[in-house]
Amino acid sequence: MMDSLKNIVVIGDRVLIKPLEGSNKTTGGLYLPPSVQEHDAVHTGIVMRVGPGYPIPANSDPDSLFKENQESVNYVPLQVKEGDEALYLHANGHEIQVGAERYVIVSQNAILLVLRNQVPNGISEIENL
Repeated sequence: MMDSLKNIVVIGDRVLIKPLEGSNKTTGGLYLPPSVQEHDAVHTGIVMRVGPGYPIPANSDPDSLFKENQESVNYVPLQVKEGDEALYLHANGHEIQVGAERYVIVSQNAILLVLRNQVPNGISEIENL
């Protein structure tokens, strides 16, 4: 699955998510058609690729725009990481298909929360993530 994504580069604060198939059965035992599941407000999926983050200027010198040797742009990294399970707003996503697989591209602000295998023990470990 990851081999088909090796040439994909995600830009900015965007995240590429592989949607997880939801249950087609309600808690009351009713079966839902696929069209109803597609329009649910919140979906879950696995984060496959993450963009570099929010761009910020590399130098705060106002004359740096006129200099020939400009440094590259710095980025504020995103909180989500590859392999996280994300709960995201489906309405803010854009569906794409790579090969036979379906993916969704969302901005980080459309992600409500992530489930991560590595859970920090305290505040000091959270700051190091």
